[in-house]
Amino acid sequence: MSETVLHYINGKKTSGSSTRKADVFNPALGEKTAEVVMGVAADVDAAVQAAKTAFPAWANTPPVRRARVMFKFLELVKRDKEKLAAAITSEHGKVFTDACGEVERGIEVLEFSCGMPALLKGEYSAQASTGIDNWTFRQPLGIAAGVTPFNFPVMVPMWMFPLAIAAGNCFILKPSPTDPTASLMMADLLAEAELPDGVFSVIQGDKEAVDAILENQSISAVSFVGSTPIAHYIYEKGAANGKRVQALGGAKNHMMVMPDADLDKTVDALVGSAYGSAGERCMAISVAVLVGDVADKIVPEIAERAKTLKVKNGMELDAEMGPIVTSVAHERITSMIEQGVNEGADLVVDGRSVSVPGHNQGYFMGGSLFDHVTPEMSIYQEEIFGPVLSCVRVENSAEGIELINNHRYGNGVSVFTSDGNTAREFSRQIQVGMVGVNVPIPVPMAWHGFGGWKQSLFGDLHAFGNEAVQFYTKQKSVMQRWPDSIAKGAEFVMPTAK
Repeated sequence: MSETVLHYINGKKTSGSSTRKADVFNPALGEKTAEVVMGVAADVDAAVQAAKTAFPAWANTPPVRRARVMFKFLELVKRDKEKLAAAITSEHGKVFTDACGEVERGIEVLEFSCGMPALLKGEYSAQASTGIDNWTFRQPLGIAAGVTPFNFPVMVPMWMFPLAIAAGNCFILKPSPTDPTASLMMADLLAEAELPDGVFSVIQGDKEAVDAILENQSISAVSFVGSTPIAHYIYEKGAANGKRVQALGGAKNHMMVMPDADLDKTVDALVGSAYGSAGERCMAISVAVLVGDVADKIVPEIAERAKTLKVKNGMELDAEMGPIVTSVAHERITSMIEQGVNEGADLVVDGRSVSVPGHNQGYFMGGSLFDHVTPEMSIYQEEIFGPVLSCVRVENSAEGIELINNHRYGNGVSVFTSDGNTAREFSRQIQVGMVGVNVPIPVPMAWHGFGGWKQSLFGDLHAFGNEAVQFYTKQKSVMQRWPDSIAKGAEFVMPTAK
């Protein structure tokens, strides 16, 4: 009988009011491994009620004591890093070493959250006016929620809940039903770290649970990472219900390769960033913008590497690429490759025929490489979210920058060059939120913040970093004076500094 993955509400695992379940698969085997309950509004309401009960005491807990809970949680995550990574690989499919890297990047944000006492410090102005002092400080919002994607079931939630909780909020996590096990593992570790019941809850489910979160008037803020259509939906519906919304959407990340780039290092970067995690990363490079004569030199090198990728069960330590996450995703990517061929792109390497011995039912696919892709093609316009790299040829860097700036997505971008001025001008002119110079996947460190431009982000504030502290808190300004400094008599004019 399959294991059932439950909700986590008020310190307990429960099926709540859920009557529907969804199947959970191991994508390397193509086999069902568990079922996950699908939440309804009543489950969200139960998590909200638990949070409302827990919030006053938690918000009133000194920040340094909240940080100590995060420090305990940090040590427990480090202890169980490989267990979390194994859970990711078994349900998502990414190779185990990559899953360990995912947990490590989550740990970095968790470490940043441990500094919350300093991050919450306000500003003070003595004698802002005669006898008056003015200061600001930040307070928690109340209840925040996070809706997170399948491709990073540990890292992306950790972009959200450690900062929200350390700032004094309660948090409700709605993970992807595709790989839900890691969410309960993190809930168990938070309980072991002695986080009070009700401060953190997990509601499993799909759109029904998400809509309940967006409609619940007691939830003050929602963070989301996923596709652009859903990000736009969550932003609109959440804002219409008076919530702060931080919705990170899709991407079509480009890497512009200049003729003076180190070709060996550039090929390494393109292969790793395009085919790592089977291309199922919002920061994956999916378009190589090849300037001048570099295309004829580099395309054969990429092709050779794509043909020799080690595609295996992700638990094999020498694997370079695991399976696609679901059979539906596999079919969609296969269809997009066929569409690219029909539109006239040159399919240099076709990864659709790859099979893995002993895993005939697994959702495996090799790396695919297109050349002579043009901007009007669907494989250039759409986010494929799979191991497909498209090469576009341009005459010069100005043409490449214009091409990238004209795309509706603006999540991440890279330039590979040996020229400092080229890199500087690229960084200044490009209309993309995260830029790498000889760095293929420019994910910022935890204290800087993550977020794109254009249709890759809906909302004003980025994930993690100081902007996330602002997102999960509200500023209060206090002006103070005491009776001995107050002049007698009513004042009828606008107060000014005097």
